[in-house]
Formats: sequence, structure tokens, C-alpha cells
Amino acid sequence: MIRVGPAGWSYPDWEGIVVPRRKPPGFHPLRHLARYVECVEVNSSFYRAPEPAHAKQWVELVADRARFRFLAKLHRVFTHAPLPEREADVRTAVEAFRAGVAPLHAAGQLAALLVQFPLSFRMAPAALARLRAIAAHFGDFPLVLEVRHRSWFDPAPRAEVAAMGYSVAQIDLPAGPDHPPAGVQASGPIGYLRLHGRNRAAWFDARAGRDQRYDYLYSPPEIAELAQLARRLAGQADETYVITNNHFAGKAVANALELLAALGEDEPLAPGELIDAFPRLRGRVRADGQQSLFW
Repeated sequence: MIRVGPAGWSYPDWEGIVVPRRKPPGFHPLRHLARYVECVEVNSSFYRAPEPAHAKQWVELVADRARFRFLAKLHRVFTHAPLPEREADVRTAVEAFRAGVAPLHAAGQLAALLVQFPLSFRMAPAALARLRAIAAHFGDFPLVLEVRHRSWFDPAPRAEVAAMGYSVAQIDLPAGPDHPPAGVQASGPIGYLRLHGRNRAAWFDARAGRDQRYDYLYSPPEIAELAQLARRLAGQADETYVITNNHFAGKAVANALELLAALGEDEPLAPGELIDAFPRLRGRVRADGQQSLFW
């Protein structure tokens, strides 16, 4: 099974594109998005451990979508900063994150934790030790590792990572000398493909902000190529997730729906506003008649 969905569900620049500008009482962007896709990556958990009450609400918001799954990004204290020196502080961070995702796990809707490291995280004994520590704290959850430096993709480190229980994500991003070599594929029981876009000019521009780096709309030929890649991953994994992280101005949702169509879903349902913003979706998706209730 291949599930496709975006990273996150709440961005100011999605207003009037993915979500309606005028909203009915009780509107929630997650419930709205779950009408159109079957998974979403929780990226707010990277900045702050989820509040258990919030996670419980997320489960309730998608209760009518039995196939829906969450992927949660591990907090940055474990991946983007020196680990706390005091064991008590590490334990507190672990317990807070585990408590935050517990409602998703208890509902059977937490497909994996994404353990994502920056390009500066290179293969080395200390880095391997860090991965072992994370696996010791969270190894009872399915773990997916995203590493961006090519040093991780030689056979020896890949074998070590697999022995720790990680699946390894495949990423699509602008080519760079230190990025993973072309043709390298995801591995492990979970197929995971993260699409960051190919905005090369902004990606390597230190002055570019987040929105600029992820401002990229995959072309129809690129979508066809990525659909073929997703099928290959699905042939090697128990479950496969394709996450569109090119979120700016709704492009992630537009491309997610195009991927669903390319993977064989007959005219995926789409918000009417999204079709207006991306006219090339016409003929490939079906406008959601529920949109009329929002006006």
C-alpha cells in the first residue's frame, strides 16, 4: 500500500488555496485535509513535543478515515542539537515526546517516527552512538531515518543502521556534492520517500528562507518519475509513504494529488480552491462538492 500526503497541515500561505478563506463553524485544517489524502507528517513535533490532548484531538478529527496514518517527526533536541549532558534531562525529553505521540500510537495510527538529521550529520562513531541511543529510547516505535550526507550510504554504515532497526528514507532534493548518490534507494520494512523539491537556486542560497527553499512545483514528467519510484519502493516494503514537503503556497497538496492520480487512483477528490490555483489539476482530480458548504 502506498499512502501519499504532505508534511504539516497548517500554513498561512495555504489560505484560499488548500483551505477556504471563509470557514464553517468547527472547521479544522487536519479534518479538511484528511478528506483528500491518507497520511500526513506531523512536523510541529520537531519544534515541540506534542501535547497529549492535542494528539488525542488529531485522532478524533480523522476518526472517520480508517486508512489515515500519521508520521511524526522526532523533536530536534535528539537530532539537531547536542544532547543534554544530564541523564535526567534526556529522560525528561524522552518521556515528554513519548507521552505526546502516545494517543496516535494507541489508536493504531502512528505509522512511524521520522528521525531526520541535517547535512552536517556525517557517518562517524559518535553519530552511530547517537543513533543507537535514539533507538534505545524509541525503538518500540517504527523508526525511519533521514540522513542527507552521502557518507551514510556506503554498504557498511547502511548495514549498521539496519541492525539498529531503522528504515532509511529516500529523499528527493537538489543534487549536491555531499548529498546521497544518485540511485540510492530507501531500505527497511517501511518505504519512505520525502520530496523536498528541486529549487536548486534557493536551496544553496544561505540568504533564502524556508518558504523559498521549498517553493517548487514538480512537473508532470517529474510526477510520473516519482510515481514509478514509489512503486519500486512499495515492492520492497510492507508499507510505503510518500511525503510532499514542497509546502509553499499549497504545492505539496497539489503534487500529492497528482501523485495519487499517477499511482492509479481514479480522479482523487480535491478542494475547489486548489484546482483554481493549479488549473493543470483539471481532468486529473474531482472537485469536492462539499466546498459549497463553506460559502
